[in-house]
Amino acid sequence: MNLTRWSARLPGAQRRTAPQQTGERSPGPADASGAAAVPQARPGPPADGPPPAEPGEPPGRHELSVHDVLAHVPALVAVTYGPNHHVGYVNHAYVEVFGHRTAGTPARDTMPELAELGLLPLMDQVLRSGRPRTVKARRVVLSTAPERHRYYSFVCAPIRAGEPLGAQLSALATDGPEHPATSDTPPTPAGGLGMLATLRRTAAAAGTPDTTEVTGVLVFAAEVTDQMQVAERLRESERRHREAAVTLQRSLLPQKLEQPDDLRVAATYQPGGADAAVGGDWYDVITLGGGRTALVIGDVMGRGMRAAAVMGQLRTAVRAYARLDLPPHEVLQLLDGLAMEIDATQIATCVYAVFDPNDNCITYSSAGHLPLMIREPDGTVTRADAQCGPPLGTGGWLHTSGSVPLNPGATGVLYTDGLVERRGEDIDVGLDTLDRTLGGPAGPPEVLCARLLRAMGVTPEHDDDVAVLAFQLPQRDEHTADLFRVASLDLLGTPQTAARARAFTSGVLSSWRLSDELRDLGVLAVSELVSNSLTHGIPPMRLRIRRTDRRLIIEVTDADDHLPRRRRAAVVDESGRGIAIVATIASGWGTRRTPDGGKAVWCEFLLPVRRAH
Repeated sequence: MNLTRWSARLPGAQRRTAPQQTGERSPGPADASGAAAVPQARPGPPADGPPPAEPGEPPGRHELSVHDVLAHVPALVAVTYGPNHHVGYVNHAYVEVFGHRTAGTPARDTMPELAELGLLPLMDQVLRSGRPRTVKARRVVLSTAPERHRYYSFVCAPIRAGEPLGAQLSALATDGPEHPATSDTPPTPAGGLGMLATLRRTAAAAGTPDTTEVTGVLVFAAEVTDQMQVAERLRESERRHREAAVTLQRSLLPQKLEQPDDLRVAATYQPGGADAAVGGDWYDVITLGGGRTALVIGDVMGRGMRAAAVMGQLRTAVRAYARLDLPPHEVLQLLDGLAMEIDATQIATCVYAVFDPNDNCITYSSAGHLPLMIREPDGTVTRADAQCGPPLGTGGWLHTSGSVPLNPGATGVLYTDGLVERRGEDIDVGLDTLDRTLGGPAGPPEVLCARLLRAMGVTPEHDDDVAVLAFQLPQRDEHTADLFRVASLDLLGTPQTAARARAFTSGVLSSWRLSDELRDLGVLAVSELVSNSLTHGIPPMRLRIRRTDRRLIIEVTDADDHLPRRRRAAVVDESGRGIAIVATIASGWGTRRTPDGGKAVWCEFLLPVRRAH
């Protein structure tokens, strides 16, 4: 740290005199012994007062010294010398913060704050390299008030032999130990850098080469408490904003996933990055009735309130369209038109899939989204990526649906691109990693979600939002198999068909040990649905009865695509009351078109809650 210019301009600093014309040599920065030479001063003042001021010179200029200036600066200043960093000088500000320090003693013994702040190793580096070192915003506890603290940034700078500031400090540091001069050693200033000069001359006399010009270290600390408090307030504000954004994001997601009878489902959402922007990732589980379940995941590109608003509208629309019990590709077709109306410039992707327990099959359609993955019980992973169209909002594209089997014990995963996409890496690499991870040890959906996040390296500092929806069709053991039953009957369309369907239903429900009341309600519902199908439907017709651990489901299918609706029958009408009766006695009912061009009409009854023993 070259302080020559700065120290030469301080009030009261010694000035170098110009070489005299008589051939006298001006004093150099150091003599042959290596001792720092004190620059020659101007002639002293007359006995009767100070010397006259030079033109334009402020009053009192000759009364100040470097010691005076450093003693009153608000920054902390300390000077050490030698390899053991003996204390040479500390100013008033340093003493107020850390207390009095004894000059001449090693800093390690008398200045513990330097070790606590991690400055001693830096000071060693300064002595070796001659380059300054800096540490920023270190917390300092006040010695006079331990309950209070401040923040300081520290600079450790080298002091070189012969510099005016170093010479003055060595002369002013009179609290250090005296070192008597010998015939071979010229006198040196007491304490401060003078001790170092003595040690250097002694080492030179002993034949030890002296190759460094750094004689000590200047420790300078500027208080940055105000800046740290402002930064802390800013961080706290950003933290609150981020918490609000994440709260908003989570409020737009399902607060509690619907739990279907036949599937186990779990989901996780990890907001990305440290900023306060809201993401557009979302997922949902929707029970459609009749034992069927819709599984949805989507991603609105970008971040911010606009992406969150689009995401919220799309999710709400999906739930509304799902109630129509439409095929997956028709749901995406409706979403595509809605996305164009919301914001034609906003890109969104989505997968809509429906699980039907009657055939253990998932029907799906994708709008530019990453493929659904299915893990078989043996660890084989299948990517359902055949039916994938462009993202939502493009318009003009006719989406189609595909299907994949979901066998007992199989697990499926829906996810957003934040799980597999990385900067500078092809997305296929992430998909392959996910494939291998999913093919590993099996586990329940909630365990799988956590495992996928760990395996894919998703942390709170991840730069993109991540949503994962996992579902599993469990294998039934002997106990649960008794709670999940299916019975079906082909309806031939003869006059005895309705009576046969009622008898079949009564026998099945009795064998399932259901209550008499529930059996009677089930028989009445079958009678009305079968009669309605015989009157308005087209063969082939079929009756299917299913029970789960929570409900009884009755469904009648036929080949006609005309969906019945509930209506209010007049007093004189001889028909039109069947659906109304079913809607009155059942806990839920509905209709849908089947993939073969026909329709299904269903109703369900809730079973009494089974108490755990």
